[in-house]
Amino acid sequence: KWSFEELGSLSRKVANVLSEACGLQRGDRIVAILPRVPEWWLLNVACMRAGIVLIPGTSQLTAKDILYRLQASKAKCIVTNDTLAPAVESVLPGSQFLKSKLIVGQGSRDGWLNLKELL
Repeated sequence: KWSFEELGSLSRKVANVLSEACGLQRGDRIVAILPRVPEWWLLNVACMRAGIVLIPGTSQLTAKDILYRLQASKAKCIVTNDTLAPAVESVLPGSQFLKSKLIVGQGSRDGWLNLKELL
């Protein structure tokens, strides 16, 4: 649970992570493929703060669906969790616009930034 004050403070930090660590600018697109976790809402508010376009995706997307969304949107960043990261990694060669990958959770993966560690 977060209070409105905590959500405000954390969303500013996430907006900074998106701008600085991920190199995103106003108008850039980010794909979020997350289950129902509090970080989903945090990401929503942070994107609004930074002027980044959030493209939400359900955790039921297949690798083919993920690739289509990445190519069609020209997203520069993707956010997912440990469980869904392998499906994302399987389509990375086909996504030429992607600059950064954020993972939500305790685990770490090569080539991925961990959101909790950056906060």
